[in-house]
Amino acid sequence: MRRVWVRELAGWFGALAIAVMTAAQVASSARSDLLFRDGDSLIVAMFGQSALSGEPLDWAMSSVLFLPESAVFAGLDLLLPVDVNSLLAINAVINMLALYGALRLVAGRRREDRAPVAWALLGLAAFCAIAVTEVSASRDALELASLQLTTTYYSATVVAVALSVGLVRRALDRASGIVGLLVALGATAALSTLSNPLYAAWAAVPIAVLLALLTIRSRQRSRLTLLLGVLLIGTALGFVGRIPLRAWIANTGAGYVQPARWADSLGYYGGLAADRLSTPGGVFGCLIVLVLIVLAVVRTTRAASEGSRFVAAVAWLMPVLVVIGAIALGTHAARYLQPVVFAPVLALVAPPRAGWMPLRPRSLVAAIAAVLLALGGILSIPRLAAAAEVADPDLTCVTDWVDASGRTGAGQFWTVRLPKLHLDDPAQLVQVDHELRGYAWLVNRRDFDVGEVTFLVEDAQTVPWNLPAPAIPDEVIDCGRYRILDLGDTALPLGPQRS
Repeated sequence: MRRVWVRELAGWFGALAIAVMTAAQVASSARSDLLFRDGDSLIVAMFGQSALSGEPLDWAMSSVLFLPESAVFAGLDLLLPVDVNSLLAINAVINMLALYGALRLVAGRRREDRAPVAWALLGLAAFCAIAVTEVSASRDALELASLQLTTTYYSATVVAVALSVGLVRRALDRASGIVGLLVALGATAALSTLSNPLYAAWAAVPIAVLLALLTIRSRQRSRLTLLLGVLLIGTALGFVGRIPLRAWIANTGAGYVQPARWADSLGYYGGLAADRLSTPGGVFGCLIVLVLIVLAVVRTTRAASEGSRFVAAVAWLMPVLVVIGAIALGTHAARYLQPVVFAPVLALVAPPRAGWMPLRPRSLVAAIAAVLLALGGILSIPRLAAAAEVADPDLTCVTDWVDASGRTGAGQFWTVRLPKLHLDDPAQLVQVDHELRGYAWLVNRRDFDVGEVTFLVEDAQTVPWNLPAPAIPDEVIDCGRYRILDLGDTALPLGPQRS
C-alpha cells in the first residue's frame, strides 16, 4: 500500500513539473495575450472578483456560465495574496494538474500488469507537447491544447469530459459496486451541462453513441445501458438546471447554429488547419495528434477488455463526431474543436500495460525522468513568474488615472476589459458600444446604474464614436496605446442596454 501511495504522489509531482514547464513556455510566447490580456479571456477573473466584492450581481453571461472555473479562481483569490496575473498563471498550472487527475482516473486502477501513473503522465506530456507548439496570439487559431491554460476557454469542460470517460471505464472494469461511479457520472454530466452546454456535444453524444454500439455485442449489456441512462439523465438535468439561471444567460448559443452555412464552416476550419500546418511547430503538433488517433484505432481492435476498448474507441470517435457536428451546424469558432487534441491522448491510457521493459532499466528510466522533471519544473517557476509580472506602463497609466479621478467613464468591449479588471473599483469603467449604449455582454449589468459617464477610454480597437450628444474633451490623456478623453464637467448619458 505504501508503494502505491509513493507512486501516486510521484505522479502528481511529475504532473506539477510538466504543468509548470508548459505554462511557462506558453506564457513566454505571444500566446501570453490569451492568458493575461485578451478581452474574452478575462471573464472568469472579472466574475470571480465581482462575486468576492460583495457587490450586487446581475451578470450578462454567454451560453457558458463558467461555474467550476469561477469557483477555482475565486478560491485562489481568497487564499493567495498575489495580483491578478499571478492568479491567472497559477490557475493555468492547476488546469493542467486537473487534466492529469482526469487522465489518471481514465487509466484505471493499479494492478501488477498495469502502470497507470506512468501512462497518465505520458498522456499529459503528449498533450503539453502539443500546447508548447502553439505560439499565436490569436484566439481564433487552431491552437487548441494551450486553451486549457486559460480560465475561460472551457478548461473545466475538458476535464469533465475526461472524467466522464474515466468513470465509465471504471464502471466497466469493476465487477461490482458501481453505485458510487454512477452517481459521480450523473453529477459530472449535470454540473458540466449546467455550466457549459458544450459538454453535451463533446461528451454526452459521443459517449452515448459508443455505449449504444457496444451494447450490440457486449456481455455487459445491462451495465452499458445503465451507464447510458445515467449519462443522458444527468445531461438532461443540467439543461433543466439552467432554467432558473436564464436571466444571466444573455445568449443561449442558438444563434451560433446555422446548418445552412456548413460549406462556409468547412472552408473556415479548413483554412485554420492550413494555417496551423504552415509552421514547423504546427506540423509537429498535428503529427502528434495523427499518431495518437492511429494508435487509438489500433488499440480499439486489439483491446483485451471492455474498458480498454471503450477508452480507445472514444479517443478517435469523439474528435470525428465533434468535427462533423461543428461543420454540420455551420459553426465558426476554433475553440469548439478542442476534443481534436485532448481526446486522442486517451489512447495512451486505454491499456496502461506495465512490463514493456525489464524492471531495473525501467527503474533507472523513471529515476532519470523524475530528476529531469524536477529540474525543469524548478527552473520554469521564475520564468512563469516573470511572464506574469511583465510591466505594462500603458495599462498602468490608465488605471492610475481612473483610480485617482474618482469618476466613471466608458469604453468599448475589446478596449475596456483589461483596464476594468485591474482597477480598484471595476465599476468606474462601463462597457459600452460605439453609440454609448450599455453593452451587456460578459459584464455585471449593475455597472449601467450610474446612468452617465464623464470620460472615454479608447485604443486602436475602438470603433469610431457616434455619441448621442456633441462632446469635446477638456483634455486628452496619452497613455501609449490608450487615450483617455476627459470630458470634465460634461456628462454623457448612457443609452439603453444591448448584448
